[in-house]
Amino acid sequence: MRPKRRLGQNFLTGNHYPERIVDSVRPAPGESILEIGPGEGALTRLLLATGARVTAIEIDPDLVPQLRQKFGDTNRFELLEADALRVDFCRLFAEGSRIRVVANLPYYISTPLIQRLIEHRHCIAEMTLMLQREVVERIIAPPGGKEYGYLSVLVQLHAEVASLFDVPPGAFRPAPKVTSSVVRLRLRQTPIVPVINERRFLVLAQVLFAQRRKTILNNLRAGFGRLGIASVERLPMLLESAGLDGRRRAETLSIAELAQLANLLGNPDAESGT
Repeated sequence: MRPKRRLGQNFLTGNHYPERIVDSVRPAPGESILEIGPGEGALTRLLLATGARVTAIEIDPDLVPQLRQKFGDTNRFELLEADALRVDFCRLFAEGSRIRVVANLPYYISTPLIQRLIEHRHCIAEMTLMLQREVVERIIAPPGGKEYGYLSVLVQLHAEVASLFDVPPGAFRPAPKVTSSVVRLRLRQTPIVPVINERRFLVLAQVLFAQRRKTILNNLRAGFGRLGIASVERLPMLLESAGLDGRRRAETLSIAELAQLANLLGNPDAESGT
């Protein structure tokens, strides 16, 4: 089938890199694996060969008959034609399940889908994702560099991250113009630092990284309304209470520092200065 550009389709070819991905997952016989975007089934075939049960989500209706023809003869394969951004992943599996996810994600969907998968962390234990290398560099980046940003904070708050290996353009059909990387995200039972209100924490991160060249004080002034802060004049006091210099830039802030400030934003005493 001809890949669709609008869906960001680049199909894995050959055996080498699909085998490396499945070897890094090492599913146990009978284990439930959620595969997002199976494409032509290069990973699906190898996952099923391990004895795992594979539930696949595919948005392209033209690929669905082909996948059912290839794998429909085993009761360990289930295919759902749907948009993964709209699926309740946990409802696909038995209550109390801790499933693992395998996915080859196009660039345009990577950040929103990673965020949605993290939101389902009560039923997802681990994700092995193939992404553009620049996205993986952002996911694993520590504070202090240009790659560190909202995506780094979102993922590292909830997951232990490890970049596994690169996949060259020639491993795909059609060959993309960029190198891909495989990353493993092992989801934590609790965030790496205490966060009172996760939504407030993530909005704060979005506000602080909105204009990377600006100081955190200037970004807070621009976005204070989204954070429920009553007055711009209170911002220096809030930063002082969090032990933060307002002249710093967001890329220098650790996740612990972001959490400290986010937690103070929900404290009326801190905002009132008492």
